[in-house]
Amino acid sequence: MSEAVHAYTDGACKGNPGPGGWGVLLCWGEAEKSLCGGERETTNNRMELMAVIMALESLKRSSEIEITTDSQYVKRGVGEWMPRWKRNGWRTASRQPVKNRDLWERLDAALADHQVRWHWVKGHAGHPGNERADQLANQGIPR
Repeated sequence: MSEAVHAYTDGACKGNPGPGGWGVLLCWGEAEKSLCGGERETTNNRMELMAVIMALESLKRSSEIEITTDSQYVKRGVGEWMPRWKRNGWRTASRQPVKNRDLWERLDAALADHQVRWHWVKGHAGHPGNERADQLANQGIPR
């Protein structure tokens, strides 16, 4: 199998809701690619989700990918909540509609094409990939 792609993802928001950005640092061997973008009115959770979605959707073929995030929302959503939400028709345990369903469904579709391993790191703790993704997320915030 070829070498895994490493994706470092982060979201940022100035106010919640408010202007927000997402950032991705993709590394494969010696190659690096930076991605960022944002929205004028959004939330931090939406930007965290968009970062992961954009990392996956930017890959041109099915890949083995290691995703590093500082978002418990994304990590727990994928690992714990999403399978149950899907079984419950995208409703929570309390039968409420899942927030950010549009992005969770988009993420679910993007995950289908790849072999993904998840890693969580504490944000703003000096992890080089996470710090770069944070810089990119802030760069993506519309001014």
